[in-house]
Amino acid sequence: MGRLVPAVTRALDILELFLDGDGSLSAPDIVRKLQLPRTTVHELVTTLSARSYIVPVPGQPGRYRLGVRPYQLGSRYAEQLDLAAEGQQVARTVAETCDETVHVAILEGTDVIYIAKVDSTHAVRMVSAAGRRLPAHCTSVGKMLLASLPESELSARIPDDADLVRMTPNSITEPDALREALAEIRERGVAVENRESNPDVSCVAAPVRDRTGRVVAALSISVPMIRWSDERRGELEHLAAKGAAELSELLGYRSVA
Repeated sequence: MGRLVPAVTRALDILELFLDGDGSLSAPDIVRKLQLPRTTVHELVTTLSARSYIVPVPGQPGRYRLGVRPYQLGSRYAEQLDLAAEGQQVARTVAETCDETVHVAILEGTDVIYIAKVDSTHAVRMVSAAGRRLPAHCTSVGKMLLASLPESELSARIPDDADLVRMTPNSITEPDALREALAEIRERGVAVENRESNPDVSCVAAPVRDRTGRVVAALSISVPMIRWSDERRGELEHLAAKGAAELSELLGYRSVA
């Protein structure tokens, strides 16, 4: 690995300061926050401004905001993103950590479609495939995605008189019961499926967000009941949330927490 270039590192440190605060900074602000010499900050600010990475704030002499160049770079990055490919990469990392089957799915109508999958190496594991479609209300990924919808959109997809299919004896088949489950999911931030699509498998799922903060997918971990327990569920909920956050970051999402 090559040597880091100090001047480039400092320039990037300045740009990253704009991720926080009110969106504008002065040279003294930068000096104070980064503990850099005033002359160095002046040279870096002048260079970044000349290349349109930052621009003067109209009517506020000495203050700068982000220019058009970071937006152009971000837009270019967003254009080249492939949710399925990025999801497969993160799913592989999560699966290597827990050695269980990991899926990434999207919502289409009232169904989920699995767009990425990495298998467990255990002999006993969930049998599924990327491209498979299942009723959303019977899966952890689906319930996570339904819970993320605005109420009006949820009602349009699943009205009060909806006939919800039963895949196992544990499947939720009443819209009112589903709404109660979704409310709990919103509060907890993770979804759990208790043998609702497969009588031998339980799952946990967490939301994946794009750069605007919108939930665009969900990442789940599926576990045969012979390896399922309350303790294991807690571990997997944490791991699913961590994997979903990593995928969200790849999609450009930045948590405000």
